[in-house]
Amino acid sequence: MAEDAVLGYLAQNSDLSDSRNFARDSGFDYDEVINVIKSLNGFQYVVATEYEERNWVLTDEGKEYAAEGSPEFRLFSAVPAEGISLKELEAKVGPTVFRNGRTNAMKNKWLIMGKELVTRKVEHVEDKVKDSLTKIQKKELVDQAGIDELKKRKLIAEQKLKGYSVVKGINFAPKRRKAATGLTRENLQRCDWKDLEFKEYNFAAKGLPSEGGYLHPLLKSSYGMLHHGFFTTLHSRNSLLFLLLTHIDSSFEEMPTNNYVESSFWNFDALFQPQQHPARDSHDTFRSGSPSTTKLLPEDYVERVKQVHEVGGYGSRGYSYDWKREEANKNLLRTHTTAVSSRMLYQLAQKPFAPKKYFSIDRVFRNEAVDRTHLAEFHQIEGLICDRDLTLGDLIGVLQDLFSRLGMSKLRFKPAYNPYTEPSMEIFSYHEGFKKWVEIGNSGMFRPEMLLPMGLPEDVRVIAWGLSLERPTMILYGIDNIRDLFGHKTDLTLIKKNPICRIGLQ
Repeated sequence: MAEDAVLGYLAQNSDLSDSRNFARDSGFDYDEVINVIKSLNGFQYVVATEYEERNWVLTDEGKEYAAEGSPEFRLFSAVPAEGISLKELEAKVGPTVFRNGRTNAMKNKWLIMGKELVTRKVEHVEDKVKDSLTKIQKKELVDQAGIDELKKRKLIAEQKLKGYSVVKGINFAPKRRKAATGLTRENLQRCDWKDLEFKEYNFAAKGLPSEGGYLHPLLKSSYGMLHHGFFTTLHSRNSLLFLLLTHIDSSFEEMPTNNYVESSFWNFDALFQPQQHPARDSHDTFRSGSPSTTKLLPEDYVERVKQVHEVGGYGSRGYSYDWKREEANKNLLRTHTTAVSSRMLYQLAQKPFAPKKYFSIDRVFRNEAVDRTHLAEFHQIEGLICDRDLTLGDLIGVLQDLFSRLGMSKLRFKPAYNPYTEPSMEIFSYHEGFKKWVEIGNSGMFRPEMLLPMGLPEDVRVIAWGLSLERPTMILYGIDNIRDLFGHKTDLTLIKKNPICRIGLQ
């Protein structure tokens, strides 16, 4: 082994002066010797000092000149005393030697090149180029002028050789004792742990580079929206989100959206959505198996909601059906974050009224077919403003401001129906990838049948909007299939190639 050879050599000698010579003389591979020296140095068996040796080596052309002579010397030697024609000379030495030697022979004033005849200008010459190249091959000294000339003609190249000189270290021994990396049960049973030499831990060693630290486009879109001053917060479960939000000066507060499982009451009934509405069907909503129902509902408010559903009130005729408490108690995966909005507005109504602005960005669930624009789970952005005497014009202005900050100025609004808003509008934006108008959200003004049973004053109006986070992100990134953005089919290179910065924002 190379390790035994190095330690054995040092046991017989004071030092090992040249690792390259040692590898050559002992017949070991040089890389193997270097690895052994580095390992022994790390365990202080030896002290290794690195050196760098610079040598000149011949290029392929230089090796040819060292063996056969320089082109100018070979050209001179081919010219007889009586002279020779240019054509004959070129044919005699070959076109390469003729071309390369002609200039230097003239420069050295060795030959006279006439129009037809070539004659010698001197009787004898020395091939200094060959002599210098031969000396370099033999590791003999060459003056600097000769080196410069050979470098200029690219006949030599500098070679850097690294090696080590080695002396004995404080832990030197002719044979390395293998250090134990851990204490085993067998060591304790045999009581040999006292004699073990344990490997020292290098607490300064660096670990493998982390593959984390990338931002998903959805995170960047949501952070960008927050960071551009449209929303701020009073609380947040996500620490990164909290750090971003607390640096924004705005009057919006984040709603607590940490409950994915919601009761049908807050998800549907409190929003004046009838119990026979198709959205409540299991084909459209994911039901919760355990717990399947809730009992934590405000009873006085539940009774007012029941009344407005069955017989109406507050200027409404209601839906004229038998409202069932057991239906309202059913748990489900929330179909929209508006369920949280209904909770927040109810809490607001229990205190003396003060205008509020709320927002949330979180996940919702719909039991629907997956295609290029739909997923069974997605992120919803929700915002609402609660104040006195708000109008539909206020809602349109807020939406235009919001989307202009996201870089989407091509908007259209289409009248729509929602059980809990009147009037209602669907929001469309032009998608450059699809080359068509794409629905990106819904909006409207909450109905009196929803707000007044909560206890809010009659002149209070609430404008609200809900939009998918995925669809605006698709428009910003030019993605035409939502499954390429979010879900198990997403290409991770999309994330790793995505720089950490805000996107598409003005």
